[in-house]
Amino acid sequence: MSPPRSSIAYWKAATALAVAASCALGPMSVTKAYAFKIFGMKFFEGDEDAAQVIDPVNYTLTFDAGTDDKELKEALENSSQLVQGQEKPVSGNLGLAIRARDDRDRLLAALYEKARYGGTVAIQINGQDIDSLPPDPSFPDGKAIPVTVRVTPGPVFSLGSVKFEGDAAGLNPADYDLALGTRADSTRIIKAGEKVVNDLREQGRPLAKLTERSVVADHADSTVDVVISAESGPVAPVGEVSVSGTKTVDPGFVRDYSRLNEGRPYSPEDIRKASERLRQLGVFSSVTIKEANTLSPDGSIPMKIEVSEGKHKYFGFGAQVSTTDGLGLSGYWGHRNLFGRAESLRVEGSIDRIGETQELDKLDYSAGILFAKPGAFGPASTFTASLKANIQDPDAYRAKILTGAAGATFELSPTDTFSGGGELSWANIDDAFGSNSYLTAAIPLEYVRDTRDDKLNATEGYRALVNAKPSYEIKGQTFFSSFEAAASGYQVLGDEKRFVLAGRIGAGVLVGGDGLADIPANRRFYLGGGGSVRGYSYQEISPRNSNNDETGGRSYVNTSVEARIAITDTIGIVPFIDAGTVSASTTPDFSDIRAGAGIGLRYQTPFGPIRLDVAMPLNKYPGGTSYGIYAGIGQSF
Repeated sequence: MSPPRSSIAYWKAATALAVAASCALGPMSVTKAYAFKIFGMKFFEGDEDAAQVIDPVNYTLTFDAGTDDKELKEALENSSQLVQGQEKPVSGNLGLAIRARDDRDRLLAALYEKARYGGTVAIQINGQDIDSLPPDPSFPDGKAIPVTVRVTPGPVFSLGSVKFEGDAAGLNPADYDLALGTRADSTRIIKAGEKVVNDLREQGRPLAKLTERSVVADHADSTVDVVISAESGPVAPVGEVSVSGTKTVDPGFVRDYSRLNEGRPYSPEDIRKASERLRQLGVFSSVTIKEANTLSPDGSIPMKIEVSEGKHKYFGFGAQVSTTDGLGLSGYWGHRNLFGRAESLRVEGSIDRIGETQELDKLDYSAGILFAKPGAFGPASTFTASLKANIQDPDAYRAKILTGAAGATFELSPTDTFSGGGELSWANIDDAFGSNSYLTAAIPLEYVRDTRDDKLNATEGYRALVNAKPSYEIKGQTFFSSFEAAASGYQVLGDEKRFVLAGRIGAGVLVGGDGLADIPANRRFYLGGGGSVRGYSYQEISPRNSNNDETGGRSYVNTSVEARIAITDTIGIVPFIDAGTVSASTTPDFSDIRAGAGIGLRYQTPFGPIRLDVAMPLNKYPGGTSYGIYAGIGQSF
């Protein structure tokens, strides 16, 4: 007998807390505790763990930014080593003097970045100006040395005149964010020069370079005159491409997979994509593509791909948790370079819905072997094959499934991919229609366009997909097919890019078969859970029979809207609302729309945001889930 839903919710919450605590604290013992770091934060750090400073000298700091401009003040404080390190001692009196002198240069650079070319920085140590300190200064021992920093920012300078000369003479400064009268931030001028060179190189001119980038400030009218001059050099195609640093990976494969083909037009964008493409193989710890400084006698530009191979064998584990879907644990082992051309093999297994049920035979189990061969049918293709076994036990059905599949993915362009293949699946299923077994052959096809600027934390662009899966159930001699389409879009609002509006919509239809019982339950449509409508349990949203058993549906529509708001550089909040409907007919009738709303917390890390969402159903099922808590890595979509 299953426990009541309320007791399960408490048990799941306790499980989530226990998992979080065990991951954070690790094994407990009575031995000495050592410091460790998570996301840059140190825990249990004792005095002996801190770096030892030779001849430590402490100081007290008076920092006057000379402005009420919050943005400028923050920029100055962030650039100051005296401000950032004032809680820790420096090494010796000379170390304090060196830090102060470096600080003046850093603060002046920060002023130039904010178009303050008339600003001054005065720094005193123990009441003495740093310019008058002797080479080996001496300060009183035994007490903190007073340090005073006074910044006079001066006025904001604007662009008085901008001249592009040399081979850049035909370019429009306004196209490089250098319109007359705009703020003369030094970073804007530097970026303009870099973009001029990059644009000339994108014309197929690999030797393009800046010959002048000068800035002259006129303090009388607070303007600066800018001159940017460039030399474009000749147009040259890609020449010989050599590869170095390989040990077990075939260098010819590296050259082919980079797609830097000899004779094709030179393009910095092609080089960037080649480097990214090689990194994504997973076999290299570093990839660098260098161009020669001179052209070959035939007028081409030679290139060299330098790589460093990483460890090819790997293993790991993962976890995800929510109060509606329970705890999921997974583990995997893999090899990234089986036969010398980045062929990968991965063996994986998982247990899911721990806590959603307390009965071991009600958990979800999966195991699989996955193989991938990049470049199997040309550099823009990847062959894949897999064998997977699953035991699934959501509320709607219980299934044992064995699936073999093979196919290929083709990169049609930097944003477009197409995949297709074949699949054979055996399933034994107990559901609302009784106990049935199925043997299904299918041809999955999918097209994806992805223009997102960041796959884990998009702020601009969109991702759209359409897929079809024509299928034939052999035992029942039934043809059926599923068709699905989905799109998600992202729009950043405001110059500071702290507000991103994200939306997603998806729909699917299932045609064929005389009745739902002719179609395996795992191929019917359901919604609910962290991947669709939050606040409901996994696959809770479904048409139901007279016994209130979920039957799955022939069509669905779901949508989500999120407002991703950055509170700090690392912490954000995300209010959201999800909605969806699943219908028994091939045309959605929208007679039973279920919606959930909530709020999420995001913590930015180098490998993507850590996500924690809390949601409630706005129109829950009788006796159904009352709330959901979801945790994971990456945005929800």
